[in-house]
Amino acid sequence: MGNGTSIGRVRGLGAAHEGPHHWLVQRFTAVGNVVLMSWLLVSFVMLGDFGYASVTKWLSQPVSATAMILLVVSLFWHARLGLQVLIEDYLHDAGTKFGALVALNLATIGGGAFAIFSVAALAFGGQA
Repeated sequence: MGNGTSIGRVRGLGAAHEGPHHWLVQRFTAVGNVVLMSWLLVSFVMLGDFGYASVTKWLSQPVSATAMILLVVSLFWHARLGLQVLIEDYLHDAGTKFGALVALNLATIGGGAFAIFSVAALAFGGQA
């Protein structure tokens, strides 16, 4: 044959040939979540008053609104990646797997969009 050993032909390739990318994105979003959640906790400690007016004023600042939207995107993306792996690993029926992945995508996109629009409404309109 002359193609080398079986392991030599497939070394570095996962079953779908894109495993390292998924793994790296999962790790990058995890690091982003740690940084942005740390920012959120420090901001809450510095805020002091958790009344509606105080939180609205804080969130209407461009830096706070931008960081909050980045946090929402990072959290929902990270959750979607992790749940995708669970679905792909533990659901074996193709139809059930497809339905679960569609539901996952709809839930994460819908939840993320709702959260982003809520932050934008507070930041720009002063009410949600």
